This record gives sequence, C-alpha cells and structure tokens, in this order.
Amino acid sequence: MKAVFGKTPLELMQGDITQQETEAIVNAANSGLLGGGGVDGAIHRAGGPEIARECAEIRHRQGGCPPGQAVMTTGGKLKARYVIHTVGPIWNGGDEGGDEILRSAYLSSLRLAKARGIRFLAFPSISTGAYGFPVERAAKIALQAIKDFLTTEAPRGEFDKINFVLFSERDFETYKKALQGLV
Repeated sequence: MKAVFGKTPLELMQGDITQQETEAIVNAANSGLLGGGGVDGAIHRAGGPEIARECAEIRHRQGGCPPGQAVMTTGGKLKARYVIHTVGPIWNGGDEGGDEILRSAYLSSLRLAKARGIRFLAFPSISTGAYGFPVERAAKIALQAIKDFLTTEAPRGEFDKINFVLFSERDFETYKKALQGLV
C-alpha cells in the first residue's frame, strides 16, 4: 500500500529489512546499542562486525542511545549504506510516556536522515517485538509521526521515498489499516 505525504511517497511492504536496497534502514535498537533479538539482532548479524564496532565507539563516546533518540552507523555488509539506530519504549501498560517516546524515535530518525542528506530510508515496526508495544497502537503513532514530519519539516520532497518493511503478515495488515485511516 502506498500514500504520499508532503511530496514524499510512503510504501508499506512485508519483508526482511536487512535485504532492503535503500540508503538507510532504521534499527529498533536497545539503549546499549549491543545488538539483541528481533530486528536489532538481524541487522547486527547481517551487517557484520563493522556495525558492532561503530556502536561500541558510540557507547564509548556518549554512553549509548537514550529512548526516543537516534544515532547512525554505516551499514557494514548490508545493502543499505547506513543504519539509523533508534530506541523505542518498553511497553508498561501505556501510562509512562511510551507513546511520546515512540513518536520521538521516529521523528529523531527522520531528523537525523534529513540532516545527513539521506533521501531513501526504510523503517521497521519499532518496539512491537521484544519491547511488547501493541502493534495497533504503534502503527497509528508511527504513521502519524511520519505524516506530520513530511508535511511540516520536509514538505518540499527532501526524501525520495520512505518504506515501512514489516516482517509478519499480521503487522503488514495492521499498518495497512492504520495508513488507510490517515489518507
């Protein structure tokens, strides 16, 4: 499914984010940038030791990446040239600022990509795996954040394309329904 926000096309697809041929992929990372399970582990495995080395340098320099923020490394052995690592919230029932942290994770990733001149990037569903954030709620927050950013902070087409790469069919269908509610 596709939509256009500002002048930027956004496309939802089901697949493996580590196989995407984009300038950058976004990693649903942990604060220590250590490579864990799910998307984070898959990106670290596919990208090889270069990503882990650069994450270690970031940890040494600034102590990791706080929730809602983003940092960038090269893509190592990935097809994507860069990886934007962002940390989403751990689900605690919905009353500890998780929605705002999740929104900030998407916005921070977009701002970093824009600042670095990246024009084509792919997102996973952040925080909906091991961190337990409900996919239905996350999809609405994620897509609204991207729509808001593209219509206010990048309305002139600063990005050529943004993809959402969703691993499971259930997540794809959930995001598709949420996107239909925005267009």
